[in-house]
Amino acid sequence: MNVPVNLLYTKDHEWLRVEGNTGYVGITDFAQGELGDIVFIEIETVGETLAKEDVFGTIEAVKTVSDMFMPVSGEILELNPALEESPDVVNKDPYGKGWMVKIKMTNPSETAGLLTPEQYKALI
Repeated sequence: MNVPVNLLYTKDHEWLRVEGNTGYVGITDFAQGELGDIVFIEIETVGETLAKEDVFGTIEAVKTVSDMFMPVSGEILELNPALEESPDVVNKDPYGKGWMVKIKMTNPSETAGLLTPEQYKALI
């Protein structure tokens, strides 16, 4: 199972890559593997400010639909444009080209409550 050491994780299988006060959010390799072939991603929260653990979108696989949760509070700045044409990029590259949203963190101290790579590995 791929768990990059430069990311923080949630118990709901989202990851956060922090770059200053900006963050990139996606789902983990474990999550995409459990979902199976991803066919559609719906994120209609661009421009909105959401609290930690709020639902920011849904991800649809062949057999199920799952909510995606904010790892920290923030404003959704951008949706990954690659997802509209190729949602399966999340299956192929969940930590790179398969990121979901770019956010401006409104409370960066909330990152302290996220899981380290070691803690996430223990969870899965």
